[in-house]
Amino acid sequence: MKKILSLVLLVLGLVSFIPAQAQFRYGPTAGIDITSLKFRQTLFDVDNSVGCTAGVQGELMFPGIGFGIDFAGLYTQRGATLNLGQREIWFSEGYGRERSFLHYLEIPVNLRFKWTRMSGLEDYIAPYVFGGPTFSFLLGHSNIKALEYAGADLGVQCGIGFEVLKHWQIQGSYTWGMTYALKTVKLDDFVARNRTWTVRVAYMF
Repeated sequence: MKKILSLVLLVLGLVSFIPAQAQFRYGPTAGIDITSLKFRQTLFDVDNSVGCTAGVQGELMFPGIGFGIDFAGLYTQRGATLNLGQREIWFSEGYGRERSFLHYLEIPVNLRFKWTRMSGLEDYIAPYVFGGPTFSFLLGHSNIKALEYAGADLGVQCGIGFEVLKHWQIQGSYTWGMTYALKTVKLDDFVARNRTWTVRVAYMF
């Protein structure tokens, strides 16, 4: 948790050195995600789950070169369905097919490249790619007593998107969880990391 907070402060400190000529925009964003929990071993089946995400997104672009950064503050729901009942160690305690919800405050910070020199076509549609770390802080979770949840999660994401008419941004990304999101109580070294596909739409002012 302390390491993740230190990384967030470092990123915010770097942002403060961005030149004044950078163009800043922001706007609301919302979307859906499909998440699975990747365990170290396959002891039971894990089913993907559909969640949601919403918040505010910002963008700082450097004029003329197409590079910049984007960042956001998001509420994100992740999780998966865990078939704990497939193993006697949990079936004997009454567990079966358990839906594990994970609610996060997510702060992604990405390096972005946007194609802005396309002979005027960029006024209508401009593709972009992005990637960087994402910091997630646990707000709440399902009350499954067989599991313990980490207070924060560090991930790495990459994605592609399109800016339409200079305001609408539609993007898709994949996030690899680098730290564990949860673990089982009885097998304390049996941990899982988030793996998430996300599609979001933003309107930039």
